[in-house]
Amino acid sequence: MFDSNDMLRRLVLKGAGYAGFARLAQPLLGGIGAILMLHRVTACPQKPDGMNRHLSIAPAFLDALIADMKTQGYAFVTLDEALARTGQGQGRFATITADDAYRDNLTEALPMLEKHDAPITIYVAPGLTDGSVALWWEVVEDVVNARDRVVVETANGPVRLDCSTPRARLRASAWLERHLTATMSEEGRNATLINLAQANGVDPYAPNRDTLMNWDEITRAAAHPLVTIGAHTVHHYHLRRLNEETAGREIVQAGRIIEERLGVRPRHMLIPTVIRALSGPEK
Repeated sequence: MFDSNDMLRRLVLKGAGYAGFARLAQPLLGGIGAILMLHRVTACPQKPDGMNRHLSIAPAFLDALIADMKTQGYAFVTLDEALARTGQGQGRFATITADDAYRDNLTEALPMLEKHDAPITIYVAPGLTDGSVALWWEVVEDVVNARDRVVVETANGPVRLDCSTPRARLRASAWLERHLTATMSEEGRNATLINLAQANGVDPYAPNRDTLMNWDEITRAAAHPLVTIGAHTVHHYHLRRLNEETAGREIVQAGRIIEERLGVRPRHMLIPTVIRALSGPEK
């Protein structure tokens, strides 16, 4: 999972000049097959030093990564072919996936994939696409960037988060992420987030509109021969925090909605998970 290893990316980009990535990453690549899991691919991240910087790589990095892995003998294949090759001894292979259907997957990543004839599976959460739930991890950053101090109402009283410096904003973002994903219910988080955003002058749905593909763009991506569309549940909920009925509905309805929109039922689903930050608010 390369998008969570910022230290390795920086080593490659700054110290190795893109060369030899596959050798440097051998402990991550493991056996003969690899899945490269992406989120954002953009040359111009809006918050390069923010809490979510680990979710973004540059198109040039993706280009160099694929090229270097090819020199190490990796063939880039579809997810279906990767599954078929597992355990078959057909040589090294890799497949690329991207979560959440960010617009730059279409505008900045796809040209790199075309250059290398490398397929990708893009996982769509219809609730994020439709705007029925906010892209909460992006809204958290917008909130802490909006004020020098943010007050969050909790069951134990108000918590005041210092957001006056870059370091303080990182700590505030980490605390808010943990609060929203550990103490809030999955279904109740959106209402809490909207209230917090609006109280601090932030549009909670701007990140959905500004950074995610709309259905027309997803339809265009789905028509591309290198692109497969998969499901990512309806609302991007962490299913282990839901009851069985709700979790089942998230899984089944995601496929139905995508089929209604695209005319093809997705063959693959990726279940969202949450990696919580460990730091707390600045005292």
